[in-house]
Amino acid sequence: MNIDAFSPRILYIISLETGIIIVYYLFCQKTAAVELCLSIAPPGARTVFHPGTAASKLEEKKVKKAIALCLSLVLILCVLAGCQTAEKEKSYANILEKVKGTGELHVSLSPDFAPMEFVDTSKSGQDQYVGFDVTLAKKIAEELGVKLVIEPMSFEACQASVSTKSVDLSISGYSYLPERAENFELSDGYYTNNESNQVIVMLADNAAKCTDASSFDGKVLSAQNASLQWNLLTEQLPNANANLVTDLGVAILEVINGQVDGLCCALGQAEIFCATYPELAKCPWEFEIDDDANVILIPKGETELLAAVNEILADCYASGVYTEWCDAANELAMSEFAQEVSIEDEPAS
Repeated sequence: MNIDAFSPRILYIISLETGIIIVYYLFCQKTAAVELCLSIAPPGARTVFHPGTAASKLEEKKVKKAIALCLSLVLILCVLAGCQTAEKEKSYANILEKVKGTGELHVSLSPDFAPMEFVDTSKSGQDQYVGFDVTLAKKIAEELGVKLVIEPMSFEACQASVSTKSVDLSISGYSYLPERAENFELSDGYYTNNESNQVIVMLADNAAKCTDASSFDGKVLSAQNASLQWNLLTEQLPNANANLVTDLGVAILEVINGQVDGLCCALGQAEIFCATYPELAKCPWEFEIDDDANVILIPKGETELLAAVNEILADCYASGVYTEWCDAANELAMSEFAQEVSIEDEPAS
C-alpha cells in the first residue's frame, strides 16, 4: 500500500510488499525524522531517508493528515503481525489438533524406494515426489482437510523426525518391527504387494546358484539400516557377512561392480533394479516373512492422530483403491522419468 498523494513532498511511503519505509523529511530535521521512523517502523523494515522541498501551509496540513494515516496503517500492520506470530506459536493439545489448526500435514519419506516413494524428474517442487506412499499421504491430507507437505530425507532421518516430532508422521515403506512398536504409534497395516516377498538381488550368473540358505554362507550381503531387510538378513542368514548401507542406489551399484555379493530388498524394488540393470537377477531363495503389510509411523502417544489415520486406511482398504495405486506406482517407476533419489542428511552442528 503506497501513500503517494503529495509526491515528491511526501513524508512517508510505506511498501507492505517489500517492507521498506521511505521517509521524506519536509518539516523537520533528519534527526527528528529518524527518531520518529524508528519509533513506528515494523520489525525487519528497511528505511531510506530523502530530504524534501519547501511546502505551503496548505500542503503542510495535507502532509500532516498523511502522517496520521501512515501511523494508523503501521499500527494496524504491527497488530496483524502480532496476531500471525501468536497463531504460529499457539500451543495445541495434540498433533491432530495442530495439523487441523495450521492446515498442513508434514510427512517425512525417503524418495529412494520405488515404487513406494521416488522422484518424477519431469516435475519439480512438491509435485516431483511420487509413488504409492505419496498417493496415500495425499489421501490422508485430503481426508483431514489440510495441505500435504512432503519432507524428503534419509530413511534413518525419517524415523528420527517422528521421534522428535519435527514432522507429523512418516510414510516410507515401513514394515512392522517390534522395536518400532516400542518407539512409535504404528498404524494398521496397508497392503501394496511390495512387501509380500523379500528377496536378494545378485549378478544373474551368481543368483541362479543360490537356491537355499546355505548358498549365502560367507557371502557379503547388503541391507539398509533400520529396515526389515536388515533384521531378516541377520536372523535368517547368520553365516552371511551382513553389510549395513544407507543409500540403496549406491548399494545396487556395489553389487554390479562386484564390491558385495548381493542386496536384500522388497520384491517390488528388486523388479525395478533388474529391469534397469539387465545383468542383475533375484535369487530363487527368498526370506520367510510373517506379515506383508506396511505401516505408518506416528509419534508415541499421539493416539488421536493414530485413530484418524486408521479410519482413513480402513476406508481405503474397503474401497479397493490399493490395487489401483499400486499399478500406477509400478508403471510410473518403470518410466524414463523415474529416479530414486537419496537424501544426504545435514551433519549435526
